Parts: sequence; C-alpha cells; structure tokens
Amino acid sequence: MTKPEDFYTLEKPIAALKEQIDGLLAAGEPGTKEKVAALRLEIDVEWKKLQPQLVPSQIVQVARHPKRPLTLEYIAALTTDFMEMHGDRRFGDDPALVGGLAFYKGQTVAVMGHQKGRTTRERIDRNFGQMNPEGYRKAFRLFQEAEKFGFPVITFIDTQGAAPGIGAEERGQAEAIAYNLKVMSGLRVPIVCVIIGEGGSGGALGIGVGDQILMLENAYYSVISPEGCAAILWKDQSAVRQAAENLHIRASDLLKLGVIDKIVPEPPGGAHIDPETTYKNTDKALQQALAKLKGKTADELVEERYAKFRKMGVFVVS
Repeated sequence: MTKPEDFYTLEKPIAALKEQIDGLLAAGEPGTKEKVAALRLEIDVEWKKLQPQLVPSQIVQVARHPKRPLTLEYIAALTTDFMEMHGDRRFGDDPALVGGLAFYKGQTVAVMGHQKGRTTRERIDRNFGQMNPEGYRKAFRLFQEAEKFGFPVITFIDTQGAAPGIGAEERGQAEAIAYNLKVMSGLRVPIVCVIIGEGGSGGALGIGVGDQILMLENAYYSVISPEGCAAILWKDQSAVRQAAENLHIRASDLLKLGVIDKIVPEPPGGAHIDPETTYKNTDKALQQALAKLKGKTADELVEERYAKFRKMGVFVVS
C-alpha cells in the first residue's frame, strides 16, 4: 500500500497563507481588512481541494498538530473565573489533567481535561497528557463536587491514552479508570464531553462517559492508536494507514455508529489555523448540548445515559 503524504507537507500552502494573515494583522496597515478577507478566501479554496483527499491516518496527524488548541486554552476562551483544583487526596497531583470550577454562561460548572503542554518542558512535566491514576482520582474529586452542588460537568478529551508506566500500574491505573466509568455512569448531573484532539482508549474513556459526546471535525476517537493497532495485528508499522481505516476513527464514522452525538466544525485547515473560530463553534455546540439536558431530572439523566451506552455496538440484521 502506498504511504500517504504527510499532512504537515500538504498543509504548507495553508500555513503560509495563515502566516501572511498574522503578519498583516500585526502590522495594522491601511487596507488590512480587505487583504485578510482575500487571504482567508484563498485558505478556503486550498482546503476544499485538500480535505476530500485526506485519509484517516492523516486526520490523526491533524488531531496531533503541535499548534492545535489545548484544554487550558478552551477553558480560558469559553469560561470565566476558573479555579483549578489540585491533587487526588491519596498520592499527589497529576498535571496531565487540569480541572476545577468555573462560570460558563453565568452558571457554575465543573470543567476538566487532558493537558498535553505546549513547550517541550511542559509536555514532559504533563506527561504529554497521559494521565496516571491520581489524574483520574482528581477527576473523581471533581465529579463528587459537581454532584454535591448540582453543577454540570464539562470534559475536554485530548490524549493518546493513559500513562503506561510501571508506577501507574502499581498505583492502580485500571481500577482508577474503571471506577471513573462507574461513577460517571451514575452521576446525577448533566455531563458533556468534547473530544478536541486525540481520544485514545481508556485514557479518554476515564473522563468520557457523558450524556452528550461532542467531537471536533478533525479529532479522532479510538480503542487504540493506529500505530498500536498496526504493531499488534500486522506486526508492521507500515500498516498504520490500513489500521486507521479499519478502526473507523473519524468523526463522521463515529456519528453514524452512534458513538458521538454531534460533530463540531473546524475552520479550513483545522483548529490550529483559526483557534478563535474553533472556540466559537465549540461554544455554540456546548450551549446546545447543555440546553438539551436542562430540565431533566437526575433519574432521567442516569437512565438515558445508561440506555445511550447500552445501545453502542448493537447491530440489527434485517
């Protein structure tokens, strides 16, 4: 099978146009508005040519783009007065998960998500967004607070998976994830989960059981990474493209399967090209999701959430 061209190579014309836009906006010279509008139109044209050609393995590269917006940036753009909580009250704090209380549209919410980090130093400190057991237990603390005071829960998912180290296993990684699945399944407040980048395996599911599952257009959601799947099933890293296609990781596939509830559109070129538009689109989808859940009793939320996840993986042959 022919290896697909790297997305970072394919996006160069779009990235160059975006750099021109940034330069014009920074200079602020006369006629900037018209020039920026013309360049944005060029980006639209380039993306319309490129997007239909993208294969799932290239979508994974978009989801992993180093300039893609991260959880803390979504929290800053969408909420106010964020007060971060630290520690799991058992072992320590896990910087791979950020979470706390904030105001969203005037309402207190419990908000949390994977944080990969932007610089090399921060990525190492945050373990590239791969949570240890204390991260899941920190999330559990927030779930408890939300249920106690009746706050909706918003989670942002962006991880290749849970931390795979020996220390994580020694401290009960599997139990921590499984316990969160149980707790979220029965949580008596609305839960909206947003897959903003990578949705990898149990690492994502540990904060991913929600009444509404939103997914950005160029994110991916999978039981395993394409690389991991290729290594296990084909014993060959050149089979990554084939693995990605067979895993059905794209938002459009997952919507058809009923795994997610809504696709959040991204600007031409991906979320990293125009973060502000991405935040606006996410904001709109979040408002709609919470509005659907408003007024439901705690019993209705739990029963409907249970039914939602029970339907997944059920196929009827006519």
